[in-house]
Amino acid sequence: MPHVTMRGSRGRRSMNEINMVPFIDVMLVLLIIFMVTAPLITTGVVDLPSVGKSAQRPGSVIEVIVGSDEKLRLRVDQQEPVSLALGQLAARVRDKQASVPGGGAEVPVVISADRNVRYESVVRVMDTLQRAGVRRVGLSVKQGAP
Repeated sequence: MPHVTMRGSRGRRSMNEINMVPFIDVMLVLLIIFMVTAPLITTGVVDLPSVGKSAQRPGSVIEVIVGSDEKLRLRVDQQEPVSLALGQLAARVRDKQASVPGGGAEVPVVISADRNVRYESVVRVMDTLQRAGVRRVGLSVKQGAP
């Protein structure tokens, strides 16, 4: 029997390795791009007013008081506060704005909340007033340093 050899065909092996050099090159280029562009990105700056710079309270004001128990009370021009529910708040504020002589819808509404009240409760009151179309809603703060 003749012995047959295969001269021209060498055994082809599949390549099981990943060439890492192009991957590293791409990653270095991306790193350089991010390092150059990061200082150029402007961050959002929020300029919050400090308590010492707060404006004086207007003469005629409707005050919504959120107590530490999260119950609402409504007071007009330093009168005795009246308790009410959140659902009644918008209608009562609009009625009070209409009853203030010479003010109408321009009478400001100030929310005074206890320091220990959850932030969510104050935002809920503000949202209720703004959805009802009440303009000039603000927050009451103490004068001077905390």
